[in-house]
Amino acid sequence: MSRPGPLARAVIGAPMAGGVSTPALVAAVSDAGGLGFLAAGYLRPADLAGDIDRVRRATTGPFGVNVFVPESRPADLAAVDRFRQALLPQAARWGVTLPDPPEWDTDHFAEKIEVVLAARVPVVSFTFGCPPRAVVDRLHTHGSQVVVTVTDVAEAQLAVAAGADALCVQSSRAGGHRASFTPDVRPDPQPDTAELVGAVRRAVAVPLIAAGGITGPAEIDAVVAAGASAVQVGTALLLTPQAGTHPVHRAALTDPGRAGTVVTRAFSGRPARGLRNRFIDAFDTLAPAAYPQVHHLTRPLRVAAAARGDAEQMALWAGVGHHLARPEPAGQVVTRLAAAVAAATPLRPASH
Repeated sequence: MSRPGPLARAVIGAPMAGGVSTPALVAAVSDAGGLGFLAAGYLRPADLAGDIDRVRRATTGPFGVNVFVPESRPADLAAVDRFRQALLPQAARWGVTLPDPPEWDTDHFAEKIEVVLAARVPVVSFTFGCPPRAVVDRLHTHGSQVVVTVTDVAEAQLAVAAGADALCVQSSRAGGHRASFTPDVRPDPQPDTAELVGAVRRAVAVPLIAAGGITGPAEIDAVVAAGASAVQVGTALLLTPQAGTHPVHRAALTDPGRAGTVVTRAFSGRPARGLRNRFIDAFDTLAPAAYPQVHHLTRPLRVAAAARGDAEQMALWAGVGHHLARPEPAGQVVTRLAAAVAAATPLRPASH
């Protein structure tokens, strides 16, 4: 499957919201022959525009911007309030005030679309849903290629029908948020990324980018054989010097005493994979499927935990292969993985 333009690059740097995907990381990935991605999630539109400018000053290579698609269904505010009550003792111990989460929050979706249109960003990707066809058409008119992150065949078919140029096929082995179109779907504990890619490949004809547990040649061989033409990595970049990973998060990633990763709604109201800690153990079963309301509710606690250096109360996002991440320059990560993609045997087209 051919991948025109910027999507011809074999390694994509996953967009990681919350300050991890810095302009320096995006530029380093693109300079090494990959496709770096800014994460627009949680940013103000003006800050996103500034980050785009900083990337362009740092590299002449192509790059992308990832935008969160707003939730289409209202949250259960009564459930959110019950969760708020459960968090109040922790907030009181730390002297933190918990906010009243908004009923609706679009994360400035419309304004961010205008920012990427004005900047003529080479690639725009979407997470947590499929953008309207009108948005995709406008992006195409401005020269942008469009990628939609999907987690199953049904989502893939919707994205292709909306005009997506390529799909990022994410299994729940990936670190951070599950990109599913609805927040209340709990993923299978350990789905095989290659199996998911193969299922999507049989259903659609656009290029596929495999994401979730991609750490080296073995995983790359499997997803390329299943029909992927590129891979997306995030956890592999968390320890690079260019990443904005918090020092406490960095230390936890290399702590051999950690009990591994789990999928939880405790921090945001959406399933997300991270290192298991006491906050997850205490609140996972209490957190409702209410995104981004739970995200806003827990943010003051997470900020306070980071300031205290308390890894047990932070969202330590990481994929299943986190123990293989290395503290090396991002360019080296991209070069090594790109070589593995080049050496992999692609899926042979079916004979007719």
